[in-house]
Amino acid sequence: AAILSIKLKLQPDQDVEKMCTPLLLQDKANLVEDYVGEYPELQRKLLQTLDTWCDPSFNIRDITRPYQGLSRYKPEKFNRRVLSKLVFRLLERFNVDPALCPNVINQRHLRTLNYLFYKRFVEKTMTEENWADHIQSTVGENRWLQGHLVQSLLRHCDARGAARWAQRCRVPPEMLPRAVAEELQKLHIQDRVEEVTKADNYKANKKKDYYQLPIPRENIHLLQTWEETLQCWEKVLQPGQVVGVDMEWKPSFGMVGKPRVALLQLALKDEVFLLDLPRLLEQAEAEGEKEKLPHFIQMLYSDAAITKLGYGMSGDLSSLAATRSALKDTEKQMQGVVDLLAVDKQVDGLSPEHSHEERGVRQQEKGLSLLVQHVLGKPLDKTEQLSNWEKRPLREEQILYAASDAYCLLEIYERLCKDPESFGLGSDLTESLVGKQSKKPRAKKQLNKQEAPSPSGQESQGPRTEPSCPSAPISPREFSVVCDNMLQGLGRYLRCLGVDVRLLDNEDDHRKAAEVSSQ
Repeated sequence: AAILSIKLKLQPDQDVEKMCTPLLLQDKANLVEDYVGEYPELQRKLLQTLDTWCDPSFNIRDITRPYQGLSRYKPEKFNRRVLSKLVFRLLERFNVDPALCPNVINQRHLRTLNYLFYKRFVEKTMTEENWADHIQSTVGENRWLQGHLVQSLLRHCDARGAARWAQRCRVPPEMLPRAVAEELQKLHIQDRVEEVTKADNYKANKKKDYYQLPIPRENIHLLQTWEETLQCWEKVLQPGQVVGVDMEWKPSFGMVGKPRVALLQLALKDEVFLLDLPRLLEQAEAEGEKEKLPHFIQMLYSDAAITKLGYGMSGDLSSLAATRSALKDTEKQMQGVVDLLAVDKQVDGLSPEHSHEERGVRQQEKGLSLLVQHVLGKPLDKTEQLSNWEKRPLREEQILYAASDAYCLLEIYERLCKDPESFGLGSDLTESLVGKQSKKPRAKKQLNKQEAPSPSGQESQGPRTEPSCPSAPISPREFSVVCDNMLQGLGRYLRCLGVDVRLLDNEDDHRKAAEVSSQ
């Protein structure tokens, strides 16, 4: 019925909840998306319905009970977690204001709150400053979240600490437990939140145990004006230059939309430039030259004479595209790029002079930090990684962290080029390092594989023949297919077009498709 409604465009005349509920119970979310795809009003109604079901006080069984006799009924696929993921997917796909779904947004914020408490009080890997920034931006003025914050503080620290945060968030006294309300009465008005925990021994390991910048602090430049940025351009856009590139953005914690870059780091041999992108973009837009910064970034990435070093650059470029649409094609245009993520999988063991040393640092390093440890002997200090990078002014710890993240790429590259064999790399490091950033060569390899010798083991002889012209199109009634049980939705679509379709049942083995097609 849903497929016919889509074909005949009958959706506005039907009840979206009654049509979509049985589809969701059959795990056919893709069909639901198609059903409302061209109707913004139906999209909003569906999202509001799904959000109602995600209310903690709502009994989902009230929805599932009338459909228990439904064929291919999958109640295990119908729960708040699955529905929440669907809501976020629909919000992003249809570009709908998340405020339309307060229950789902609150639940996601609550999970973020729990994650932040875990990082701060269990893992002890987040500083008080970072934790406070994220708590404040997550909770905001939401009374429901403020109540959960107070309860979590009581579990992890004392009533006085909970009272300080209740005061900061202006939580009404009637919402507070008695012990917290009593502490709140004792507190004087303060301008900032003090440390809410007792001495919990949270200190980053001594700085000597981590990678340290080899350049002086005065060689790290935070650029917030175009006059400063022009000086950076003159130094970076030089033929033969090697540049370490990294980016920072505020963690999204699973919310709608891709994060936008808040800081772009460019490291040269003797200095590091930190570009405050939000401020530079705002200034350029005010001057009517909003394409200045994208133009500079595109020039950098597309210049084959400049070697750009990165780590996991596809993620950085995705966030860059979300920051400014003019940069969405940067990945297609880039040349002279070395993504050290590809090398990370090839590097063998620790740095030679450190491989036999026992260092008093934790061994759960991963990603770039682990590569730095392998090649340079000490890991990165990642305590600032989850900072709120959009908040200004940046703290000194954030500035040093951002500079280190970009500069270490230069040292890794230099070390690997000097002694590749010590790290299990070939002497021709160009083959190991260059060209790994793009998926296009991989696709080319797959095409080459298709041109491999025939299964009989004999290579084709004679000149290569030109591909034959495509045959004449056939009518749908002349086309017969077998769809296994993972493609039942596609099979039904094809039937609507007049194609002869055989659908396998859920209990059928996938191999049956081959058996039927050979009959």
